[in-house]
Amino acid sequence: MKLRREGAFTLVELLVVIAIIGILVSLLLPAVQAAREAGRRISCVNNLKQLGLAVQNYHDVQRVLPASGFLAPSTGALDLRSGSNFSWAVLMLPHLEQQNLYDQFDFTQTVMQQSTNPQAQFIATLLCPSDAVNRVYLMDGTLTSGKRFAKGNYAAFVSPVHTEYQHIFPGAVAFGRTQNISSVTDGTSHTMVISEVRKRSHEQDQRGAWALPWTGATALAMDMHPIGAFTAGGYTYNPSSLGVTQTPNNQGPSVDMLYNCPDPVGAQLSKMPCNTFGGGSANYLSAAPRSLHPGGANAVFLDGSVAFVPNQINEITMAYLISINDGETLDVSQIAR
Repeated sequence: MKLRREGAFTLVELLVVIAIIGILVSLLLPAVQAAREAGRRISCVNNLKQLGLAVQNYHDVQRVLPASGFLAPSTGALDLRSGSNFSWAVLMLPHLEQQNLYDQFDFTQTVMQQSTNPQAQFIATLLCPSDAVNRVYLMDGTLTSGKRFAKGNYAAFVSPVHTEYQHIFPGAVAFGRTQNISSVTDGTSHTMVISEVRKRSHEQDQRGAWALPWTGATALAMDMHPIGAFTAGGYTYNPSSLGVTQTPNNQGPSVDMLYNCPDPVGAQLSKMPCNTFGGGSANYLSAAPRSLHPGGANAVFLDGSVAFVPNQINEITMAYLISINDGETLDVSQIAR
């Protein structure tokens, strides 16, 4: 009598099956990650659309574009830590369905003196889910008097030059100028307003702090110098700045200039290089838009349209898309090289 032999995998066959499964998983994971990122990117774009609409609604009510912040006036370089120091994002709260949070701010006090700490609240519309760091704070004994500031992912283009010269070479959102839509002589569809920024978990890194009008917190500038002196007048880019500007996700040689650049090695490894602002006459405050979307960052224009701004955008084009009165009417179809 012959015994029946039950079918079974040999060791070689089992290893082959495992190898095939491993290959299929390795092929599938990038597709899954890409699909997830696509969903996150859509959410980030929708946030920008809401912010663009909020700027328009603010203009409709107030008849002016929002100021970048509540600062002390200056005929020279601005001190972005002066005045009551609220940012444009605070002004947007009623137009982002955050009236209750807006009402918690006491505008008779500085942003550092808020007894109910509304500046420490996280706002979903200001958070891009593509950012790997979530729900983190700025808190520095010197810079913020020990107050906690919640971080977000959106900042306004205040100038094509430096953030401290926004009152001389303004973006759509700037301090020291009463600007409305008619002030934007280049046209609303030719003017970028708000873009994405990244935040770090380090409590002394100011980037993303939504209630503060500081560089990299809610203010962006690309360090494209003008021709001639830093005095009032129309903006024309200086060719000597080419190659050293703050285009999206910039890695240098110009880097984000902050009041404090804690752990610069960690910042570099995170692809968020920075340097510490020198103070005094060394006014070089600028910061790049940043995101973890492959290849660039999203931005909303003054007409409410959103476009993806690539890392390799033409520097001249980007400067003219930020400036409101340069006489150049470039549009989103011209953002790539």
